[in-house]
Amino acid sequence: MSVRLRLRRMGKKKQPFYRIVAIDSRAARDGRYIEKLGTYNPLTQPVDIKIEEDRALYWLGKGAIPSFTVKSFLKKKGVLLKWHLLKKGVDEATIEEELKKWEVLQLEKEKRMEALTEQKKREKKAKKAEEAKAEAEPAVKAEAEPEVKVEAEPEVKVEAEPEVKVEEAETTLEAEAKSKVETEAVKAEAEAAEEPAKEADAKPEAEPAPEEPKEEAKTAAEAKLAEEEKTEDATSEEETKPEVEAKADTEAEAEPVTEDEKKDEETEKKAAAKTKAKKTEERLADESDVKEESKAKASEMSEADSGSEKKAAKKTTAKKSKDETK
Repeated sequence: MSVRLRLRRMGKKKQPFYRIVAIDSRAARDGRYIEKLGTYNPLTQPVDIKIEEDRALYWLGKGAIPSFTVKSFLKKKGVLLKWHLLKKGVDEATIEEELKKWEVLQLEKEKRMEALTEQKKREKKAKKAEEAKAEAEPAVKAEAEPEVKVEAEPEVKVEAEPEVKVEEAETTLEAEAKSKVETEAVKAEAEAAEEPAKEADAKPEAEPAPEEPKEEAKTAAEAKLAEEEKTEDATSEEETKPEVEAKADTEAEAEPVTEDEKKDEETEKKAAAKTKAKKTEERLADESDVKEESKAKASEMSEADSGSEKKAAKKTTAKKSKDETK
C-alpha cells in the first residue's frame, strides 16, 4: 500500500476548507484517511496553514509521497528543509541554526513582498488621480470659455465704435469732394463748348479753299512710298547675299569631310555585323548543347525503363518456374 500526503476537502458549497491527511493513494478524494496531519483555509488573508511537523516527518520517513500543494506547504513551514538535513545525518544544533537562518530569510522575503504590494497600490492611486485630472480638464475649460467671452465683448465694442465713426466721416468727405470736382468739370466743359459756337456766329462765312494743293500733296506722298519700297528691297537683297554665299562656302568645305565620315560609317557597320554574327553563332551553339543534353537524358530514361522491364520479366519468369516446380 502506497501512502500519499494530500488534501481532503471539507466545508460548505463555495466555502472550502481542507485537511492535510495521510491516505491510501487508491482511496477517493474525500474517502477514509489514515491520519490527519494539519489544516488549510484558503479564505483567510494571509492563508492559514497548520501542520504537525513530527507526524509529517514520520510519514516522510515511512516513504509517503506528498502532492504538489502539500509539498509547497511543507516548504513554507520549513519541514522539507529539516527532512533533508535529517537524511544527511546532521546534528540537531546545526539543524536549529539552519532553521533560524531560514526564518530570517523568510522574514526578509515577506518584507520585500509587502513593499512591492504597497508600491503597486501607490501606482494605482497615482494613475486614478491622473485619469480624474484628465477627465476634469475639459469641463474646467468649457466653464472658463464663456467667462472670457463675456469679459472681452464690451472692450471690443468700445474700441470699435469710434473707429467706425471716423471711417464713415472720411468716406462722406471724399464723396462730397468728388461730387464738387465733377460739377466743376461739367461746368467748364459746357463753357468751352459755348465759346466756339459764339465765335462762329460772330465771324462771316469763310471762302472755300482751292483743291489743287491737296492733289499735289497726294502725288508727293505716293512718290515717297515708292522710293521707300525700293530702298527696302535693295537692303533685303544685300542682307540675303552674304547668307547665300556662306551656305555655298560651307557646302564646298563639307565635301572632303563627308568622305571620311562615310568610311567611318562603313567600318562601324562591318564591326556591328561581325558582332551580330558572333552572337548568333554562340546562340546556336548553346541551343545545340541543350538539345544534346536533352537527348542524353532521354536515352538514359529509356535505358532505365528497359532495365526495369527486363527485371520485371525476369521476376515473372522466376515466379512461373517456381509455380511449375510446385
